[in-house]
Amino acid sequence: MFIPIPPRERPIRRWATPVLFLLLWGCFVAASLLPPGEQRRLLLEWGALSGDLRSLPELLASLRDGHLARLVAALFLHADWAHLVGNLLFLLIFGAPAERAMGPWRFLALFLLGGAAANLAAVLAIGTPDRLIIGASGAVSALIGAYLALFPTARLGLVLPLGLFLQFVRMPAAVLIGVWAGLQLVYTFVGPAFGAVAWSAHLAGFAVGGAFGLVSRAAIHRRMKRVHGF
Repeated sequence: MFIPIPPRERPIRRWATPVLFLLLWGCFVAASLLPPGEQRRLLLEWGALSGDLRSLPELLASLRDGHLARLVAALFLHADWAHLVGNLLFLLIFGAPAERAMGPWRFLALFLLGGAAANLAAVLAIGTPDRLIIGASGAVSALIGAYLALFPTARLGLVLPLGLFLQFVRMPAAVLIGVWAGLQLVYTFVGPAFGAVAWSAHLAGFAVGGAFGLVSRAAIHRRMKRVHGF
């Protein structure tokens, strides 16, 4: 009698999400310990600025002098605790399952390149010159887009305030993320009324992440089959 023995699943070390979490947190804490003047100088030197890179010569020059690196460095700078905690929360919700599916290196590439592309879109879209663009929102939006492309039928938990009570409900991720994406689109045009937020970076990051997830779904499926044995 032959008994099929499933292959032993190799332990997977998911290190990219906690590393990014600690880096984002550590960079903010280190910056907050600086004097106010030094903090402002740090943001202006390493954050992305609207009005830059509006022509091909400027883009080529930025490649030569390293100025383009600000699009990535800006991901690790945040304005305040609320800005940071919001991004960290979404990183944990969508980053952990995305890394589990695509692996740490592909996950890191999406975070950094998707975030840089989102910041570049904000640099080009915002009409007011020299507006500071910082934060990991664009990179996190790329993870949200990839999550939707990889797990279109997933369900997410939602806490709804119903009078004096809080009700936990589970809803399709496509519905919740669709509502979120719709709000980003609306706020792109009426954003100044809701605070200094680069909504266009959210949209661009979401689009980049969704495209990345769709293009790499076959490779990610092969990876999951190889690693998990199904």
